[in-house]
Amino acid sequence: MADNNNNGSGLGWFLAGLGLGAIVGVLYAPKSGRETREDLVNSAMDAKERAAALAQQGIDRANGYVGQGKQAASEYVDRGKEYYEKGRSQWTQYVEKGKSLVQEQQDKLQAAVEAGKDAYAQKGEEHAN
Repeated sequence: MADNNNNGSGLGWFLAGLGLGAIVGVLYAPKSGRETREDLVNSAMDAKERAAALAQQGIDRANGYVGQGKQAASEYVDRGKEYYEKGRSQWTQYVEKGKSLVQEQQDKLQAAVEAGKDAYAQKGEEHAN
């Protein structure tokens, strides 16, 4: 984060220094008006080209950071989906196991009830005889 702030202010100081250097150069240059104007135009063109190059570097760097951010976000989303599916799978296994246990207990209870009915019926027959 500090690098971004330094790059932005560095560009501003660079351009300010470039402009100040051009002004000082014009004031102290022992050249004719035409030569001075040509030098100013050339300096301005150089400054424009340098500023464009620095701006392009900034854009390229920003695009690189955006790409890295997108890739990291995509990885986190994929990892989150994986964890969700794993949890969902485990939950489904637990639910199925629970259903199986409930069914097993119902079967045991039903068998016990049937055994009780049979025993009751047999006792009733023994008392009747």
